[in-house]
This record gives sequence, structure tokens and C-alpha cells, in this order.
Amino acid sequence: MVTAGAGTTVAFLGLGAMGGPMAANLAGAGFRVRGFDVSAEAVARTERSGVTAAGSAAEAAAGAEVVVTMLPSGRHVLDAYRRDGLLAAAPAGALFVDCSTIDVADARAAHEAARAAGHRALDAPVSGGVVGATDGTLTFMAGGTEPEFTAAGPLLDAMGRRAVHCGPPGAGQAAKICNNMVLATSTLAVSEAFVLGERLGLDHQALYDVMSTASAQCWSLTTNCPVPGPVPASPANHDYRPGFSAPLMAKDLRLAVSAARQAGVVADFGARAAALYADFAEHEGAGRDFSAVIDRVRRLGTEVPAARR
Repeated sequence: MVTAGAGTTVAFLGLGAMGGPMAANLAGAGFRVRGFDVSAEAVARTERSGVTAAGSAAEAAAGAEVVVTMLPSGRHVLDAYRRDGLLAAAPAGALFVDCSTIDVADARAAHEAARAAGHRALDAPVSGGVVGATDGTLTFMAGGTEPEFTAAGPLLDAMGRRAVHCGPPGAGQAAKICNNMVLATSTLAVSEAFVLGERLGLDHQALYDVMSTASAQCWSLTTNCPVPGPVPASPANHDYRPGFSAPLMAKDLRLAVSAARQAGVVADFGARAAALYADFAEHEGAGRDFSAVIDRVRRLGTEVPAARR
């Protein structure tokens, strides 16, 4: 079994805010990367980073030992595999690594389609946002067999800091949506605490200094703090430019709630977060970091009827 390493030919489909820098990091690590995206601008931008532009998805996959996809949804992934010709164009035994965040059922269907066509497959969604993709510090959550995970090791190492083999096909996607359900709800809890602190006259820094060294400590507070000031690198200090956008969080929560429903799990907090983020992303949260949801929390507080105060 071939293991992906420097010199390996990689087809990379989806060169957007995440995929573009990931492909560039592969090229920088010595992989021969052929990239394709429906956006000519995205292709041109990535080409400047050492990625060879392909005229189509099938052209990128022809002769490639590894095919990486970073696409918006499961439908896009399955269409790329079948309709756009990735499975047919890649040589027998190619390793298909899907880094998109998609439905668990779609991930398993992608595995089955790849294997039926004589290929290997791994679902490997990521955590770390645009900063992690650019800096090569992503965390990969992988689903597939142990040999497939091992074969993809050097590839994942070139794009990230850590890769965890979560289990069989679909397990990577399962881990991703569980993680982001916690992330969304903890961000809302931290936002509510800061808004309450504001109303009670607490300074942001003072509250941060307490919570960051007490039992409220969490990533949503110490890394992605939703208020400006305490964490200089957080989006709150940069006009909430998205490291991970509100629409993407809304999408992941939709997947999580759907999976919970199918699994018979009562996920009340996740469902509430999903509803709030869906509305926020559709309106004032579009194009902003998901932590900007604190603005929605502030507004909700002013809309509470007097009789309930």
C-alpha cells in the first residue's frame, strides 16, 4: 500500500478560504499538487502558492495518487466523485481524503462509492479555522481503516498539527459535529456571562481574569473570547473577521441536530444553539465570526418583556 509523502501527486478540489491554504501547505511540503475550483480567482490565488492549476476536477485527478476534497456539502462531494468524474479519472487504488464537513451518512456513502470504484477512502474533517489552515496547525478527525489513516499520515502532517483516528468510515464527521456542538453552546454560555457581567457593572477584563483561571475556563473564552480586549488575537479585536464564520457554524449545528435526531439523542442545548445560529447567520451574522453571536445575545436581553424581568 502506497503511503502519501513528499513527491506524491495530489489532486486538491475546493480551493476556498480553507482549501486554498491547505493545498498551498502541501505544495510547500514537497507534494506535487494539482488544484481545481469553480472559482477562477481561487485557482489563480492558489497557483501563486505553487499549486498547478487544472482545467477540471477530472483533469486534476488523472494520475493522482491522492485526491483531497474540501467542499461545501455532502451533495457536492458525491457529485464530484461521480458526476464530475473523480472516481473514474483517478488511478486504481488512489486514496480519497475528504476534508469537508458533511453529514455522517454522506461520508459513509462517499466511502462506499470510492471503494466500489477500486479506491481507498478517509473522511478527515478539520478543526482550526482559516488561521489553522494557513499556519498548518489544523486538527484532523479521521474515519476509515487504520491502513488508510496511516497512508494519509504524511499528507495530514503537512497540513496540520494533529490527526486523530476516530474509528470506521464516518467517525471523523461524527467527531467533528460533536465537537462543534460543544463549541457553539460554550460560546453562547460565555457570551451570556459577559452580557450579564456588563449589566451588573463588571469590567470585561476583570471578568475574564476570573473566569480564565476558574472553572469557566474554556477555548471559547481564552482563545476566541467574544468581547474585545482580553485576548488580542480573538476575532472580537478584529471587527469579528471570521476565523470560523457564523454560517459555517450554523451548517455544522444543523448536521449535529440531524444526527442527534437520527440517533435518538435528546440534544436540547444543541438544538437551541442551532436555531439561534441559523437565524443569526442568515441576518447580521453573515460574513462574521461565529463569536459575534454575543451581539445577538445582547439584543435578546433588551427584548425580554418587562413582566419577565
